[in-house]
Amino acid sequence: MENIENMDKSGHEVFTIVYLGSAPETLNCFENSDKFELVQKDTTIEAENFLRQYADSVDAVLAETHLPGSDGIEARRFLEERNVLAGIPFILISLQEEPEMFKEAFDQNIDDYYQTPLDVDRIYNRISFFKIHKDELKERNKIMRVEEYKTPFIKRLFDITLALGALIMLSPLLLLIIIAIKLESRGSFYYVSRRVGANFKVFGFYKFRSMRVGADKLQKELSHLNQYAKKEVEEECLECAKLPPGQYCSPITYWDEQPNPICERMKILKKKQKAAFLKLENDPRITKVGKFIRNTSIDELPQLINVLKGDMSIVGNRPLPYDEAIELTRNGNVSKRYKAAAGLTGLWQVELRGQGGEMSEETRFDLDAQYAENNSFSGDIKLIFRTLKIFIQRGNV
Repeated sequence: MENIENMDKSGHEVFTIVYLGSAPETLNCFENSDKFELVQKDTTIEAENFLRQYADSVDAVLAETHLPGSDGIEARRFLEERNVLAGIPFILISLQEEPEMFKEAFDQNIDDYYQTPLDVDRIYNRISFFKIHKDELKERNKIMRVEEYKTPFIKRLFDITLALGALIMLSPLLLLIIIAIKLESRGSFYYVSRRVGANFKVFGFYKFRSMRVGADKLQKELSHLNQYAKKEVEEECLECAKLPPGQYCSPITYWDEQPNPICERMKILKKKQKAAFLKLENDPRITKVGKFIRNTSIDELPQLINVLKGDMSIVGNRPLPYDEAIELTRNGNVSKRYKAAAGLTGLWQVELRGQGGEMSEETRFDLDAQYAENNSFSGDIKLIFRTLKIFIQRGNV
C-alpha cells in the first residue's frame, strides 16, 4: 500500500480502515461505501502484522467488542503494547446494547464507540475530525486518564446512616404517598429508569411516579416545550451559501430523518441545538399528586434506597439518563462529572434551584465538573444544609 490520499468520485478522501472482526452486516456497510478502503482481519496478530507494515496508510482501526478469545478493549491494549497504533484512532463496534462494555470503553478512553446499525457517514466524519485534531485529541486523552472514583469510607458511612434513618422516620409519609398515587391513577406507584452515575456505572434509579402511565411515549411530541431548547441556529449554512450550487463548505452528511444531505458544519450546529437535558415547562403529563410531590421533592425519596445500595450518595452529581450520558461523553469537561459520586442533591441544585430552575446546560456542566474536582465531606455537609433551606419551593425542577 502507498501512503497517498485516495479520492472517491465525489472528491472525498477515501479512508483506509482496519476492521478487526467478522460480522457480515457490519462489514457490508463499509464494503458498500465508496468512502472507505476496508482491510478486514480476524485476529489481533493479523492486525498487528498489517499495521507494522502499513500503519502510515491506515486512518483508523475498528474492532468489534467481542472477538474470539478476547474483546475489542483487550485488542487495543495488545496493539498499543506492540507500538503499532502510532496514534491511529481506535473505535469500538458493538453488535448489541452493552452498557457495561460502554462503561469500560469510557474508562479506558477508547477514541469512540458505535452500536449497530451503523451510520457509516457519521463514522467517516468522526475519522475526519480525528485527522484534523490529532494532536489535540492526544492531549485530551492524557487529561481524561484519571483514577476511578471510590467513595471515601466516612462519606459511605454517613450515606448509610442518614438514608436508613430517613427511611424509618419517613415511612408513614411514604405510605400515604403510595396510597395517593394509587388512588389517582392506575399503574405502579414507583418508577425505575436507567441512570449513569460515578465511573459511568449504569443502575436502576427509583422515584415515586409523578406522571400518568405511558408518559415516556409522549416525550417526542412535547419536545417543543423543552426549557433548554436552543433556537439560535441558522436555517441554512451561511458558509455553503457563499459557494456555487452543489458545493459544500465541509463533507456532506445527513441529520435525523431528513432526506436531503447537509454539510458537516450544519450538522454540528443542529446537534448543539438539540439540548441534552429535557425539561418541560407546565408538563401536561404530570398528575395532581405528581405536581405536589415534585414541588416538595417528595418524589425523590425512593432514591434513599439507591443510596443504601451504593448506587448513589446523599450529595453528588445528579445521575443522567443513559441516552443523555452517552451524548455528553464527547465533551471532556462534561465527562469529568462521572469522576464523582452520583447524589440526591448537588452543587447545581442548591445554586439555582431557588431561582425557579432557570439554568442553561453549560452552567450545569460547569457546576458538575466543579463539584467533581473540588468535593469534600465538609463541603457535602454544607450542601445538605443549603438544600434544606430550599426544600419547599415553587419551581418544578
